[in-house]
Amino acid sequence: MFTLATTQILAAESDGFHAPSISDFFPPAIFFDGTAFEINRIMLVRFIAAIALLTIFVIGARRAKLVPGRFQNLLELGLDFCRRQITYEILGEQLGKKYVPLITTIFFAVFFFNVTGIVPFLNVAGTSVIGLPIIFALWVFVMYLAAGFKRFGFGGFFKHALFPPGVPKVLYLLLTPVEFLQVFLLRPATLVIRLFANMLAGHLLLALCFAATSYLFFEASGAIKVAGVVTLAGGFAFFLLEAFVAALQAYVFAILTAVYIQMSVEAEH
Repeated sequence: MFTLATTQILAAESDGFHAPSISDFFPPAIFFDGTAFEINRIMLVRFIAAIALLTIFVIGARRAKLVPGRFQNLLELGLDFCRRQITYEILGEQLGKKYVPLITTIFFAVFFFNVTGIVPFLNVAGTSVIGLPIIFALWVFVMYLAAGFKRFGFGGFFKHALFPPGVPKVLYLLLTPVEFLQVFLLRPATLVIRLFANMLAGHLLLALCFAATSYLFFEASGAIKVAGVVTLAGGFAFFLLEAFVAALQAYVFAILTAVYIQMSVEAEH
């Protein structure tokens, strides 16, 4: 039945069912059309996520008490998780204290921009368009380069990163280009692609399931309406999965930030 339903849905696309496409990620301008400050739906979602994040933490800071309530407890739990389970776990307490603000900010910012994908009336992750993941990755890239330069000096960092000790010199002909690609291209690129691809795919799956459900329940005719129960169940399952992925990708991004900083300052790698 599901195969038959899929076939009929696709056949009916021109009559009423509109499947999600890449055009979802390039919406028309809402404000300042044609200018350098053009704002479309995805930019507006990003503004909303940023305002929500700042509002929550400003309220939490202003209402902080010696005996915390539930709201303060929840915030402190998140902050403690970033500090101890991510930063100190990877960098150690001594070095980690310096990078707690960075990694905590990255974790919560990525999470809030991710989770807009399942918020009603927003319905798209701010990180599902590649520009924002690139900004986050460049931020991390600059920070781990700065950490390495401070630890070893400018020339010392390049020697440390591109010429690992204990390797026969002839192997540097092969190893050094690989290390260069890893440090200066692959690390930031993997941060971008992992985050962007997961959030883009999540949006497409959710949009497909709920667009199909709407079409089947309200526009399709006959027994094919029954297939709407399947797409609705699939949409709910993907909703839960997307909530998990939003948190998981924030965690992975923060973990990799700590790992890359640790690799840039350790004596050997």
